[in-house]
Amino acid sequence: MTVSPLPPRSSPPGTPGASPASSAAPAPAAPSASPTPSLSSVSSSQSVPGRWRPPRRVMRWGSLIIPVLLAVADALLVNGVTFGLELNVSLAAAAALLVRRRLPALVFLITLPGILIGYVWFAPMIALYTVARLRPDRRLLGISALLLAAAHFIPWPVSDFEPTAYRQNTLTLIDACVTSVGPIALGLLVRTRGELAARIEDLTRSRRHADELIAEQVLSTERARLAREMHDVVAHQVSLISLQAGAVQISAEDAKAREGARTIRELSVRTLDELRHMVGILRAAGGDHEELTPQPRLADLPRMIELSALNVSFETDGATRRPGHPEAVERAAFRIVQEALTNVRKHAPGARVTVRVNEAEAARQEAAKGPAQEAEDAAQEAEGAAQEAQEAAEKAEETGGLRVEVRNGPPDASAVAPGLPGGGHGLVGLRERAQLLGGTLEAGPTEEGGFVVRADFPKTPRVTGTA
Repeated sequence: MTVSPLPPRSSPPGTPGASPASSAAPAPAAPSASPTPSLSSVSSSQSVPGRWRPPRRVMRWGSLIIPVLLAVADALLVNGVTFGLELNVSLAAAAALLVRRRLPALVFLITLPGILIGYVWFAPMIALYTVARLRPDRRLLGISALLLAAAHFIPWPVSDFEPTAYRQNTLTLIDACVTSVGPIALGLLVRTRGELAARIEDLTRSRRHADELIAEQVLSTERARLAREMHDVVAHQVSLISLQAGAVQISAEDAKAREGARTIRELSVRTLDELRHMVGILRAAGGDHEELTPQPRLADLPRMIELSALNVSFETDGATRRPGHPEAVERAAFRIVQEALTNVRKHAPGARVTVRVNEAEAARQEAAKGPAQEAEDAAQEAEGAAQEAQEAAEKAEETGGLRVEVRNGPPDASAVAPGLPGGGHGLVGLRERAQLLGGTLEAGPTEEGGFVVRADFPKTPRVTGTA
């Protein structure tokens, strides 16, 4: 009596009629449980708003456990629940799927006895799909397809093979080829889809970068336009001021008037120089370019104070002449004094001004003993002066760098206010300068009716850009 290779796969012992379900369902069901992890990283970035998705950890563990459960169910349905060679081999093939991502080729070889002896399909097909998705080598896939087709085609035991059953052998061979090629095709398809999604993401990132470059180019064009407007409007007006001051300097008979005209002309020239520098910065459209003109330093403070036309007393311990301060700190200190004097000119005409630029240690000692001396002279203000001395000493101790202080008294009632325009952004800009360098700036009225601006800079600034 001859046994055809096809009937044992359709009705293995102990489970009559179980094979049709297992033979019809595996092809679509096994691959459908496995593609999810390969696209989890891509689909998460392309999720539709408002559509609920399970957490990644649930998807990752689910994609690992569900195929194993399907393979176990396939083994129990085909081979029953009685332990034997067929069921043991099938369960071993299902358990091997737990490490299929780390050892896809080895797991595939372990699952081959499951289809040869136990007549299960899910475990070897899922393992072959994983090999195609993770190890897309042509030779490896070809050998794997031949092995799976052979394990599917050859019956167990091998002595049951009937060479003369051409029709059944042909049908079994076609079934084996489909079983081998299907997982490979689906695995390669999922892998290709993931690669295309990754390339689309790269293209999207590149396009976003190109949009940023275009935005920077538009910003550069706008900066250049602002530079032209600033140069055409402000430079023209300042040039006229300089010319008029030069004419007054030549024609005036009064020495004091000539000196005032000379000061106006010198200030106009300095303003034009700084305007050219700012225009160059705007045209550069970036912060990494070299400075186009020399920037003001602490050594330029005496000349700037001399040209301010204010009653200024300048006190320093040599910090303006001593090298070693970072350029950004010196430039910020100069701008703070410049803006403070401008505010005095606007809001406190005729007031006496004291500008102090000291090292932090000298400022700490002065802050510690200056108000204390005043406390001895004025007993009624002793407590407030001592507290002010302590706070000033703590501030100087924290920074340990450079201190700049501009203090003015009350305005002179007989002086005429110049009526200069002001936008109210001066102190905000000064505070931002100090904070960019890791320092602090305090500004507020004094008890005498004046105003004080005090800035402390650390020894090593936090940034050294164009603060």
